[in-house]
Amino acid sequence: MTQDSPLFTKTRELCQTILDLPEVQSIHQRISTFMGDAQARNQYDSLVNRGQELRQKQESSLPLSGEEISSFEQDRDALMGNPVARGFIDAQEELHEMKHSIQKHVGKTLELGRLPTSEDLEEGGGSCGHGCGCSH
Repeated sequence: MTQDSPLFTKTRELCQTILDLPEVQSIHQRISTFMGDAQARNQYDSLVNRGQELRQKQESSLPLSGEEISSFEQDRDALMGNPVARGFIDAQEELHEMKHSIQKHVGKTLELGRLPTSEDLEEGGGSCGHGCGCSH
């Protein structure tokens, strides 16, 4: 696909239309707010790192203590109580869902050679298709 091809032009138009949507602008605003808040980022990073440590411990067949679990849950609840961090997490989930929906629609359109119906999109039990790693 070259930059002067009609497909490239239409793809860019679609991308700009998506970027212009108020909900997409809201998502990016929440992400920017989070990125500018060092305390929220540190709180988030700390929880992610602790979660990875606990997961590695479990994968090594080492038991997790009640104290470790309780401490992690308290930190998770504190993070979810931080409106900036919560906005970021919600924004990430919304982006994932949006990307999945767009990929599904475009993929089905290319596969079928026509615009998909709602029934077409429901086929496959919510799977993204062969090779998708999104665990649907």
